[in-house]
Amino acid sequence: MASLSGVRWLTRVLVSASNPGAWRGLGTSAAAQAASQSQAEDVRVEGAFPVTMLPGDGVGPELMHAVKEVFKAAGVPVEFQEHHLSEVQNTASEEKLEQVLRSMKENKVALIGKIHTPMEYKGELAGRELTSYDMRLRHKLDLCANVVHVKSLPGYMTRHNNLDLVIIREQTEGEYSSLEHESAKGVIECLKISQRIAKFAFDYATKNGQEKVVAVHKANIMKLGDGLFLQCCEEIAELYPKIKFETMIIDNCCMQLVQNPYQFDVLVMPNLYGNIIDNLAAGLVGGAGVVPGESYSAEYSVFEMGARHPFAQAVGRNIANPTAMLLSAANMLRHLNLDYHSNMIAESVKKVIKVGKVRTRDMGSYSTTTNFIQSVIGHLHPYGS
Repeated sequence: MASLSGVRWLTRVLVSASNPGAWRGLGTSAAAQAASQSQAEDVRVEGAFPVTMLPGDGVGPELMHAVKEVFKAAGVPVEFQEHHLSEVQNTASEEKLEQVLRSMKENKVALIGKIHTPMEYKGELAGRELTSYDMRLRHKLDLCANVVHVKSLPGYMTRHNNLDLVIIREQTEGEYSSLEHESAKGVIECLKISQRIAKFAFDYATKNGQEKVVAVHKANIMKLGDGLFLQCCEEIAELYPKIKFETMIIDNCCMQLVQNPYQFDVLVMPNLYGNIIDNLAAGLVGGAGVVPGESYSAEYSVFEMGARHPFAQAVGRNIANPTAMLLSAANMLRHLNLDYHSNMIAESVKKVIKVGKVRTRDMGSYSTTTNFIQSVIGHLHPYGS
């Protein structure tokens, strides 16, 4: 898991115009205005950690607003560099993608919403770019490992309570990665090779005191692709004799998660299965609005919702649940070694849910997003007293 190599205190960058008189001219070009705006956005606050923010689609911007409001109230030393990339809102382009990549490569840490991929497809496969901007972003940053910690929230009763399991999925290979092509008319092929995700899962289990890793597969049918994944997991498991290793076919895993999810500690799986299992497991503890997630490469760390849903039907209605995004943001702060602020925010969110007076519609009540944010902010200060 990528981590920062210490506290990155940054000095303030002073931006000054080389020719002040030029700014007073009425004929200022659009390019100059854009450059000025870009410089202004890059100015950093002294002592703050720079973090790339990508609101995404659906309720993403509303959830990011919630994060910024809570961070402001908690006095979190983080400076967000906000970018917008959306295929739905026609703000996605190669230039925008490169801007986001430059920011993320410089900052190493990002908080992102769901970048929705339209399902519509028109035209021939040959010569067409099939990979979404979301997947291209993950590929270019090599965000191979996605981690979703599915944990019950105290005071919020579901069919299964006191759950605590981790789903680790490979997300740059396989069918879900969009690395597919038409080798001949009507013949679709995709890339499916796996090794490092197995080591990531066992390292994660070792570091976090987990006792068992279960590899989820369909090698009984997909003997080459999933067979290779299973072989890699078995080879890596031999290097970790203290971690119990089991395998489970994906269909059985779905049933076992519903019947007896307590048997699992860490589950590791290929890309497509992970997308399905993430959503299934999120449903066990309250849904997409309450489960945080994160993605890692050797250099970069991206924090996001565990179950990626744009929740488009809630846009502008002030009903979105900010729990998952706030918990993801708290995890990001822990990654930045800001443990005090991380614990303050995470505990405040959990207290609001446990008390039960303020809950959004997806949790069975009628509170608004604004109500929830205000309640979380109201619980911040007692934490340190």
